[in-house]
Amino acid sequence: MKSKTKQRIVVAVGLLLVAAILVGVKAGQIVTMVRAAGSFTPPAVAVTSAQVQGAEWEATREAVGTVVAVQGVTLASEVAGRVREITFESGTSVRRGDVLVRLDASSEEAQLASALADAQLAGVTLERARRLRRGEANSQADLDAAEARAKQADAAVANLRATIAKKTIHAPFDGRLSIREVNLGEILSPGAPLASLQQVSPIYVDFWLPQQSLRDTRPGERVRLTTDTYPDAQWAGAITTVNPEVDPSTRNVKVRATFRNDDGRLRPGMFGNVEVLSSEKRRVLFIPATSVLYAPYGDSVFSIEKEKDAAVARQRFVRLGEHRGDLVEVVSGLKAGETVVGSGGFRLKNGAAVAVNNTLAPDAQLAPRPSDE
Repeated sequence: MKSKTKQRIVVAVGLLLVAAILVGVKAGQIVTMVRAAGSFTPPAVAVTSAQVQGAEWEATREAVGTVVAVQGVTLASEVAGRVREITFESGTSVRRGDVLVRLDASSEEAQLASALADAQLAGVTLERARRLRRGEANSQADLDAAEARAKQADAAVANLRATIAKKTIHAPFDGRLSIREVNLGEILSPGAPLASLQQVSPIYVDFWLPQQSLRDTRPGERVRLTTDTYPDAQWAGAITTVNPEVDPSTRNVKVRATFRNDDGRLRPGMFGNVEVLSSEKRRVLFIPATSVLYAPYGDSVFSIEKEKDAAVARQRFVRLGEHRGDLVEVVSGLKAGETVVGSGGFRLKNGAAVAVNNTLAPDAQLAPRPSDE
């Protein structure tokens, strides 16, 4: 009995020694890991760099404009009739006075012949009545009645000629026609559309500016237009009209600029980006737009500073101004000549080590042009 008790005690002591050894080993490993973590330095993050630069920019005001035809109308017939002839094709350019559509006027032409005969007879009767009146062979009432009949006959002739003229539709001004909406032999009712005619050279662009711009906006100012339809093209124009009233709901004023459009690429209804250019220039600081980290609590960039022979990123909050191309104006928060992270800042924390590599740095441009390569 005593021997079994001793064996149990020996086994228990042995287990306790093994557990103590395991706890000691594990504690040593934990202490080693803690010491290693305390002395660990994260690797430098690869970024590109950019300089805060200064330059003179033209003072501009930007807006989104709508292209509007100088003159535009939907052609239609004033009178009913059957289409006898169509002299235009869809999309063609026409000159003022060109015949576009002729309606059948055979009935009116026959009535005109009869009306001309009546007018001729009324004229002869009137002349006879005047001779008789000079000889006092008839009454003044007879002469007045002959004059009235002559005027009625002439009015009937004029009315028929006007109706016949309305059955020939002419182009009211130079312009380009839309897809035609009429077919040969079709019976038209008054007001039925034939096609749309737009004068597209020159052409207007309407846009809105805030009321604060009124003091610097006047006819004659230069305007530049770009569109996403033709990203490589620019149109130069000038302001021709500034509305005399301000929209009370938006506090914006409507402005109209005129552009040459000899090639016809600008079409009514298109939208474009408008820049109103001022003759004055202002000094600005700018950085690549890729440097900015946008956030609801404020925009920021990472500046690159030297600390103990290492490059370190420091977060700086900035106030931004105008965007132009790949660049953005810095109103406050940076100074000219400072170095900031150009790209890769989204991976950084304040105080993180950085490794600058500008081998593949993007080329930020004021007026970038897309490449097909």
